[in-house]
Amino acid sequence: MRTGSEPRTARSPLRIRFWLGVWGLIWAGAGTAAFALAGRTGWAVACGLLAVVVLVDLVVIVRHIRQGPHFQPGRDVPPYEPDDRR
Repeated sequence: MRTGSEPRTARSPLRIRFWLGVWGLIWAGAGTAAFALAGRTGWAVACGLLAVVVLVDLVVIVRHIRQGPHFQPGRDVPPYEPDDRR
């Protein structure tokens, strides 16, 4: 339920999530390469799967960033009760 007390300068966390994802992708890729070179196949596969998950997350994040901002009601819109119709 919207209370009307949301901050006026709220920012989307997508950009920081993007850069943390890039950081995770770098580490997962490095881990995959290091474990593969060390002959640790199980760990290399685990890091590779983690890199794939992070890559999919980055694709979703970029998609959301490109969609742009969505409508947020202003101060003139009163709080409303959720729709309980079932």
